[in-house]
Amino acid sequence: MLARRIIPCLDVAGGRVVKGVHFESLRDAGDPAEQAARYDAEGADELVLLDITASHEDRATLLDLVARVADRIFIPFTVGGGIRTVEEAGLVLRAGADKTVVNTAAVRDPALVRRLADSFGSQCVVAAVDVRRPADCGAAWQVHISGGREPVALDGLHWMEQLESLGAGEILLTSMDRDGTQRGFDLELLNAATGRVRIPVIASGGAGTLAHLAEALEAGAHGVLAASIFHYHGCSLPEARSFLRQRGFPVRP
Repeated sequence: MLARRIIPCLDVAGGRVVKGVHFESLRDAGDPAEQAARYDAEGADELVLLDITASHEDRATLLDLVARVADRIFIPFTVGGGIRTVEEAGLVLRAGADKTVVNTAAVRDPALVRRLADSFGSQCVVAAVDVRRPADCGAAWQVHISGGREPVALDGLHWMEQLESLGAGEILLTSMDRDGTQRGFDLELLNAATGRVRIPVIASGGAGTLAHLAEALEAGAHGVLAASIFHYHGCSLPEARSFLRQRGFPVRP
């Protein structure tokens, strides 16, 4: 059985790691390169860096920041935010990333996912899907883009199926309703998502305890993305790995 992944996430705005609640009320969580080095030393399986204001500000990812982080770590490194073309994805990969994340640009131009997969391989293409339950219940989970600022007329589950068919290698699925709340992942969402696609789904949004990580894996997630519980020293990565191993989940030694 494939090992389950524990993945710290660095949301970056203004050159600093930040963390908010429901994608708002951001507070500082340190220097990206220093945080990345700490997570590498603690044995993270991967690291995700998201330039969360790039799409909203209509600019490319900060390549110098990507390179600075890549110089400090040896674990797989995934980068997203502001990637709109194959050429921009190539620049991010050459700056040191192992995978690229697309979200807003993929919604606006779904064929971009196919072009990225054809150019770099599906293993390099992570499709981020940010969803929220709409007040009118027109869709079970509605897709949002531009750092969560813009709702679009897409059902999250249907969109994930499209992304898989276009060649995405995995889905980074964030519940905006749970983001930053530390109340646990949206398990109903995860169960529904993992039942609809065959590619790995990484759970994001809501981790507050080690038990929440186990619940997400039990719901079918291939990996768990977390920020608050690791950034603010609520628990360490070795503690998380030990906790999951004791509960029977396959994790790296």
